Amino acid sequence: MTRMPRPTPPSPAAPHAIVPPWLLDRIAAADPQYPTAAEAARRSLLRDGPMREWRNAAEPPPFAERETDARTPSILAESVRPDRRISDAGGEESLPGRLVRREGEPPTGDTAADQAYDGLGETHRLFARVFDRDAIDGAGGALEATVHFGDHYDNAFWDGERMVFGDGDGEVFRGFTESLSVVGHELAHGVTERTARLRYSGQSGALNEHISDVFGALVEQYAMGQDAAAATWLIGEGVFTSAVQGRALRDMLNPGTAYDDDVLGRDPQPAHFRDYIETTDDNGGVHLNSGIPNRAFALAARELGGFAWEHAGRIWYDALTSGRLRPTDGFHVFAAETVRAAEQRYGADSREARAVDAAWREVGIEPPEPRA
Repeated sequence: MTRMPRPTPPSPAAPHAIVPPWLLDRIAAADPQYPTAAEAARRSLLRDGPMREWRNAAEPPPFAERETDARTPSILAESVRPDRRISDAGGEESLPGRLVRREGEPPTGDTAADQAYDGLGETHRLFARVFDRDAIDGAGGALEATVHFGDHYDNAFWDGERMVFGDGDGEVFRGFTESLSVVGHELAHGVTERTARLRYSGQSGALNEHISDVFGALVEQYAMGQDAAAATWLIGEGVFTSAVQGRALRDMLNPGTAYDDDVLGRDPQPAHFRDYIETTDDNGGVHLNSGIPNRAFALAARELGGFAWEHAGRIWYDALTSGRLRPTDGFHVFAAETVRAAEQRYGADSREARAVDAAWREVGIEPPEPRA
């Protein structure tokens, strides 16, 4: 296992934020090259520091009721519509901001607001049509987002109730509504809060991030009609400016290759369990070690071919909502549960079950027998 050098001084982490704190640390130290971005990163790190206790304790906010039987499908019709509400923080850090667009209203002409509205709609469409889930809570609850949060805020996050998007600094980061995978990723944190409640620390936290990457990728693939072979498997494609030598924040298929920049450094995600990073930063490396299960999912999806949401996505969703996961479960338990879910859905000796098992073994995780 690899130990990650600790930055000096250590930086606080924003739970459920798309940009990890160690990347913001690098930008904060880049005054000569990116003065605006460096100042924006420092402000973003300060803003991201305060954590809500319920996140670290794997508890949902008080308004979020845990599902009692998440396996019971709602049998949604194609006509089910989301209830979207987009607000504008106007560069301030107060939430929710001014409501600027509700469900069914015409575009505002504000790019970020309209991109957020469309992104929430695409996310709802995937979960409703593929997984029979109506919104984050499974009961048609409102999908809320706030845009133009903060002054050059370099992040996007799920705060337990809404998506919050910064506009970026313009030197390193563009606006975070630019990437559909970012929208899907953050909303998926809400689904995890209401189902498995994976603790946001260490391996369970990396699984939390991994699951959001999975559904972020699937939202983008579903919207674009991409099969597993044609998909980029990138998370956060489009959030970097042209000044950065990088394609995205993460590459699910090839972790550790998303960016390689003179200022930002090289993408540090491991792709195999033997390179698992032990660190006290980033809530125990939740954005780092998520690369290991990310690659397993992408390998399984590509082995099965066709549209990933039709097989691997269903298997992962079944495992997430089975009620069998515990908040502190790690990679091996989750691997066993996905194999179990594949066997239950497709058969014990099915192509799907074999592909999932082989994918986990390829990244150094041998799925144990699932617990009773």
